[in-house]
Amino acid sequence: MKALTVLGTTSEAGKSIITTALCRLLSRQGVRISPFKGASVSLQSYLTEIGGEMSYAQALQAWAAGIAPAVEMNPLLLRPKGDSAYQIIVKGVIMETLSMNEFHHWAEREGWEIVRQCLEQLGGEFDLLICEGAGSAAEVHLRTSDLANMRVARYLNSPTLLLVDSERGGALAHVVGTLELLEPIERALVRGIVINKWRGPQAIRQGAVSWLEDRTGIPVLGVIPWDAIACSHQGTLNLLKRHGKPTAPEVTVAVIRLPHLTGFSDFDPLDAEPTVRVKYVSLKQSLGYPDAVIVPGSRTTLADLEALRESGMAQEILDYQAAGGTVLGIAGGFQMLGEFVADPEGVEGMEGRISGLSLLPMTTVITQQKVARQRSVTSTYPHMGLHVTGYELHRGRSKLAETDAFQPLFEDAKLGVVDSYQSVWGTYLHGIFDSGPWRRTWLNRLRQQRGLKALPTGIPNYREQRDTLLENLTDFVEQTLDISPLLQ
Repeated sequence: MKALTVLGTTSEAGKSIITTALCRLLSRQGVRISPFKGASVSLQSYLTEIGGEMSYAQALQAWAAGIAPAVEMNPLLLRPKGDSAYQIIVKGVIMETLSMNEFHHWAEREGWEIVRQCLEQLGGEFDLLICEGAGSAAEVHLRTSDLANMRVARYLNSPTLLLVDSERGGALAHVVGTLELLEPIERALVRGIVINKWRGPQAIRQGAVSWLEDRTGIPVLGVIPWDAIACSHQGTLNLLKRHGKPTAPEVTVAVIRLPHLTGFSDFDPLDAEPTVRVKYVSLKQSLGYPDAVIVPGSRTTLADLEALRESGMAQEILDYQAAGGTVLGIAGGFQMLGEFVADPEGVEGMEGRISGLSLLPMTTVITQQKVARQRSVTSTYPHMGLHVTGYELHRGRSKLAETDAFQPLFEDAKLGVVDSYQSVWGTYLHGIFDSGPWRRTWLNRLRQQRGLKALPTGIPNYREQRDTLLENLTDFVEQTLDISPLLQ
C-alpha cells in the first residue's frame, strides 16, 4: 500500500498540524487520502457517527481529507489514568486499564496486530495513507512496543518526513541525534526534514539548512516561521484543541446516551462552543438539572424507547420538562417524544407498539422505506428567516395532530415542530446545530433563562468555519513546504 509517514524528533514538534495540512493538500489533487495513527495518548477524543471513540486529531485529519472519521484511523486510544496506567480504547470501544509495563508488553504482539489489521483495511480502501507518529521517532528503549513511529514506517516501507521544533532549542542536535539512533533501514526511509517554529533571521536560517543537508544528506523541505498560521496559538492551531468540559460552563446541554444512539456528530458544533458543556447521560445516571435535554437519533427507535421507559429516564425527562426544562428530540428522538411509535412489520427487528413520552401530539409508524436526503430550509423558530442546511434521515411516517399549541420549525412543517412555550422541540433534521445563527439563537433562549448576556448570532456555520481554517492552513503549508521528493 502507498503511504507517507510524518514523524518528529520530540513531542509537540507539529506532527498533527502538518499531517492535517497534507491530508487537505493531497485531497485537493484528487488523491483519496486516509489519516492514520496507530496509538495516541490523549484526553481529547471524538465520538464517530456510531459512537466509536478516537483521537480528535485524526478526526480533524479525516475532515481535512474530505471523509468521515472512522475508528480504524486511530485503532488504539490511550487515556492516562494516574501516572502509570492507561485506559485502553480499542477501535472505539473501551476495553481495560493496563499499567505502563503491562501495556508495553501487550503492545508488542496484540497491540501491533490490531494496528496492522487496520492498516491493511485502510490501505485497501484509499489511494494513500498519511501516518502520524507519536512523541520521538527514536525512543530506542520502546522499539518493541512502537505502534506509531518507525515500526509503522518500516511495515509500509513509506517515505518519511522528520519534523523538528526549533523553538525548544538544539534543533540541529535533535535531528542529528534522532538519525543516529535510527537503524540504517529506518534512516533510509527519511526523505525530508522540516524545521518548525523558526524564529531566526533569513541568513541564520539558511546556514542551519545548509549545515543540516551537508551533515545528513537529507534535504530540508521547509522552514516554517514561528509566528505563522500553522504555529500560532490562534484559529488554526485551535483546530486541534477541544474546549472539553468548561470548569464553570454557562450552559449545560444533556444528551441522553441511548443504547443505539446515532448521530454523535450532530453535537460537534455545541461541543465547540466555549461556554457550553455537552454532557452525555446514560440511562443508569440521574438526569440532573441541565439547561436543555436532547433525545438523539437511534438505530433502533422502538428498542431504545422501551429502554428509556424501563430505566426510568423517560419519567425523569417528563418531570424535568414539567418543571420548565427544555427538551429537544432529533430524528428517532423526535419520534420518541410523540404518543407512540409502532413497527407492525418488525422493520427494526422488534414488532409492536411502544408508548412515547407524549410531549408531542404525534404518532409514528415505522416503514420499510427510509428517507435519506440533504435539506436546505428556512426557519420560523427560534427566529424567522434563518437559513439551515442538514440531512433528513429516518424511517417511518409521523402524523402530527392539528393544534394551535405547536408551530412548525421550518417552512416544511413535516421537518419539525415547537410548542407555544418553546420548551418542547422536535426535528427530523440532522446537523441542525451546524448553522451558526440558528444554534446561537437557540442557545440565547437558554442563556436568557439564566439571565446571561446573549451571544452574537452573526457567525459562520460550524463546518464552514472549520473548513476555512483548514484551507488557510493548507495554503500556508503549500507555500512553505515542498513535498515533491516524498511523492517521488
